[in-house]
Amino acid sequence: MASNKIKGDLGEELASSYLNKLGFTIVERNYRYKRAEIDIIAIKDKLLVFFEVKTRNGIGYGYPEEAVNEKKAEMVIMAANNYILDTGWENDIRFDIISISMQDKQQITHFKDAFY
Repeated sequence: MASNKIKGDLGEELASSYLNKLGFTIVERNYRYKRAEIDIIAIKDKLLVFFEVKTRNGIGYGYPEEAVNEKKAEMVIMAANNYILDTGWENDIRFDIISISMQDKQQITHFKDAFY
């Protein structure tokens, strides 16, 4: 379990660095609401994006993005709705997935508008 936590934390660090290079400003990391968690919440221009980050060492259990199932998406949406209410956000939003594969070298794939 600890190695999964370490791998997840590393993936979120890599994703945050990637997003900063794209011009996003990270406003929250590991935002929790009830039993749901959003890995990264970031803003670019007037767009608020909720990111789910999935990191895998290989594809033996499938590609990282395949781990974001309907139940996980519902949980992220629930937490995002709470965040929007708490902050009073009134502009556009989007839900993205950052998939990180560590198989041979670090490979980041960004899926925009992944669900909702």
